[in-house]
Amino acid sequence: MGVAAGDRGADRIRNVVLLGQTGGGKTSLVEAMLYRTGVVSRLGRVEDGTTASDVDPEEHSRTQSVRLSAVPIAFEDHHLNVLDAPGYADFAEEALTGLDVADLAVFVIDATTGVGPADVRLWREAALRGTPRMVFVNKMDRTNASYQRAVTHVRERLGEGFELVEIPIGEEAAFHGVADLITEHAFLYDSGRAEELDELPAEVADAEHDAHELLVEDVVETSDDLLERYLEGHEPTAAELEAALHDGVDAATVFPVMCGSALADLDGTPTPIGVDRLLHFITHVGPAPADLPGTEVLIAGEVHTVPADPSGPTVVHAYATRSDDFVGQVTWLKVVSGTLRADDVLVCTRTGAKERLHGLMRLRGAEQVPVDVLVAGDIGAVAKLGDVRTGDTLCEGDRAWEVAVREPVPATFGLALVARSLADEDKLGVALGKVLAEDRSLRLERNDETHQMVLWGGGDAHLQVALARMARRWGVHVDTEPPRVAYRETITRTVTVEGKHKKQSGGRGQFGIAVVRFEPLPPGEGYAFDSEVVGGAIPKGLIPAVGAGIEEAMARGGLHGHPLVDLRAVVVDGKAHSVDSDEMSFKVAGSTALREALPQAGVVVLEPISHVEVTVPAELQGEVLGDLQQRRGRVEGTAQGRGTEVVVTASVPTAELSRYAIDLRSFTHGRARFTMRHDRYEQVPAHLVG
Repeated sequence: MGVAAGDRGADRIRNVVLLGQTGGGKTSLVEAMLYRTGVVSRLGRVEDGTTASDVDPEEHSRTQSVRLSAVPIAFEDHHLNVLDAPGYADFAEEALTGLDVADLAVFVIDATTGVGPADVRLWREAALRGTPRMVFVNKMDRTNASYQRAVTHVRERLGEGFELVEIPIGEEAAFHGVADLITEHAFLYDSGRAEELDELPAEVADAEHDAHELLVEDVVETSDDLLERYLEGHEPTAAELEAALHDGVDAATVFPVMCGSALADLDGTPTPIGVDRLLHFITHVGPAPADLPGTEVLIAGEVHTVPADPSGPTVVHAYATRSDDFVGQVTWLKVVSGTLRADDVLVCTRTGAKERLHGLMRLRGAEQVPVDVLVAGDIGAVAKLGDVRTGDTLCEGDRAWEVAVREPVPATFGLALVARSLADEDKLGVALGKVLAEDRSLRLERNDETHQMVLWGGGDAHLQVALARMARRWGVHVDTEPPRVAYRETITRTVTVEGKHKKQSGGRGQFGIAVVRFEPLPPGEGYAFDSEVVGGAIPKGLIPAVGAGIEEAMARGGLHGHPLVDLRAVVVDGKAHSVDSDEMSFKVAGSTALREALPQAGVVVLEPISHVEVTVPAELQGEVLGDLQQRRGRVEGTAQGRGTEVVVTASVPTAELSRYAIDLRSFTHGRARFTMRHDRYEQVPAHLVG
């Protein structure tokens, strides 16, 4: 069981997020940490759904993480909150939330495949924030594993500042330990547990001494005092090297590299190698929350940085909300400032409502670990709050402080939802509201033109997981279909026609004649109605009815069945009857006039055009440009992005982008990303009009 961080001191808290490509072994690494610290007696497997951090049925069925989880671990009198983040691009919002919450990011790199697209993308995000980072090269026991190749790949793809603090003892099936470049000790795992040797095995002694010298030479340059003494012949001690590395990690200028295997196979027994060394390094070299500047908070509209001070005012950030099968809604919290105690009453700054925090806890998978106190910098959870959503801030008293929350990852892939039954339709709105409250990167759009309800997210997997969870948690089932494109029509020529409505069936009849001139308007102008009637040909009180009838007919659609836009209707003449004319008669006359005008007015179909920005490595720019051209896109320009990336901007028909999120990821191997927004309407080429 974990011990409350408040019992150990805020300086003993470590919040670390594991990031990296899907398949790198992040979830297995969490399991290995739990095993090495005695929390679990056997190693769970992702493949059979027995790991502590993957608890959702959707994760078990996909054998991959789809949500950010936080697992508490006690190690060497420290409290660690280890956040396991999904690596698949569809769930990028979860990974970025992990970066929002953590104080240290450990990138888990597969020793057999090296750096992947997700590693590059997330490394750049962490660099923009100035987040302390390090690298753990995992799966050193696998066939084709190579530490040297992986480190070379890291330096080529991720940049500078990497410092080896370990080298492996053996590789592939022969991997059985690590050499610590700080202490120059070896740690062998042949017995299943780490055996520390102060004399290095002959097989790595020379390589270790060379690597140690390189580490020392680099580290002493970060400190004038160390450098001066080093030049005088003083060799830094292990403690001095650790302290210098700690400063460099906190400043996000030094990025240590370690190695190991979460699930090494030693004589048929699963044995984590190097995982305890990683935990030791995180606790000794990684930052505590108070070591970093703090959290940006909006106070009276101004941004302030609030330090993680247990004696400060209580400010809590609800960084995630989850629906649990057993306890209902669970809100994940990070204490930004102050000290949070069970049953404290805080105010949600979004709603102004008071919220009593019954039963503080930590969640280790499905296991609930009650706690009485959470101090500044710590992470925990609470069940059954009121209207508290992902991203909300809870404060003590009347403080209207709000934790600055970044914009969610743009939603770029949509599916239209169709309820399977009337019962599903009745519950759909409530269920969708709960799903959207949990996941800020989902967006719901109700399109009045296509009469569809479209759910937008990061990709097909993201949406399918959300819908599967909605069916499981709230019993709401839907079918999906591609979103329809909202085409429109307009006219290109000015025409004048007569709209006539006459009806006589005994008693009072209906009579209205309107002569209307229809003119095209510039794109985006919509609809305008005017009157040039003189001499009372149509009574003034009935003229607006002509315009209303035309507007209703425009909404019903033109020659191709799509709504009409961008036209001006001017009623120029007409006739009325003193008894039989009324508003309905002239509404019908107006709609009739439009129907008569369309065959003569040069009707064209308009399609929506999206403004697209694609960020792609320069070497893949040609593939992106060629693909956009095949989609009838017009490239508007290219600009230099971050590093070697290029940003391509283009105008592309929206109809050509329905699968772009999936296709772009496929042909760029996940190395490109894009945003899109509706920009305007343009005429559809004549040969494409059905």
